[in-house]
Amino acid sequence: MITMAVTRRMFGVLERVAPGPGAVLAERIWCSVPRGPVRPADPPGQRFTVTVHGRPVVAESWGDGPAVYLMHGWGGWRGQFQSFVAPLVAAGHRVVALDAPGHGDSAPGAYGRGRGLLTEFADALTEVTRIAGPAYAIVGHSAGGTATALAALDGLTAERLVLIAPMADPLAYTTDFARSLGFDERIRTRFLRRLERRVGRRTTELDVAGRATGRDDLPALLVAHDYADKEVRYADGQAIVAAWPEAEGRWSNGLGHRRILRDPATVAAVVDFLTWSRVAQPVS
Repeated sequence: MITMAVTRRMFGVLERVAPGPGAVLAERIWCSVPRGPVRPADPPGQRFTVTVHGRPVVAESWGDGPAVYLMHGWGGWRGQFQSFVAPLVAAGHRVVALDAPGHGDSAPGAYGRGRGLLTEFADALTEVTRIAGPAYAIVGHSAGGTATALAALDGLTAERLVLIAPMADPLAYTTDFARSLGFDERIRTRFLRRLERRVGRRTTELDVAGRATGRDDLPALLVAHDYADKEVRYADGQAIVAAWPEAEGRWSNGLGHRRILRDPATVAAVVDFLTWSRVAQPVS
């Protein structure tokens, strides 16, 4: 097994003498999807498959009513939202959860087995809503939250969005990524150019907070983020709330990046946000 120390030394050499091959390797690592155990959802829903860019994406639905879509994060799968299903169904919603390409039960994406692309999350979400029915609301976690926001910024319609531990701008994390692997700007700039060519978009188009600033045509938004999140800085959630035209934040402390998905108070706050009518009631 190659240790981190060896990896850093290798990237240090590539930075100096071969930044092109270094960028190829950096892109492969950046797009690698950690694979965890996938188990059937409990209780199981109605499973269906949607073809996205010629590849099958697996989704599952429960209940009836205005549709709430659930979009997991990087290395996740649809079952991570299990705590949300029963409360949302009880509140009168149809719940649809999907596995992004290269995740869960879905087929690999365009980059091949074991790798994924953030843009494929957004594309899969958009196509599943086109086939399974319009979204009343979408709940996204981590990279899935970022992809949900990007899809909305690109025109996917919904009345409400919930982003849990979202990245405000993935580009900011490439600096941390470079530092952790021991390379600098010669590799990083080439890596970013490769990534732009692969996804067909400029990295600036992935900046949620930047693209939301000044817009007045976006759905109401709730952001939930934990101060103790060690994977996505909670300041990212705050930046999105500050930039989004109609947004509110819910901040917790001690739940981290994934346990927040199982936190009863967070689940209740999300369900309330998606079901509570903000239309003023007549005074008797």
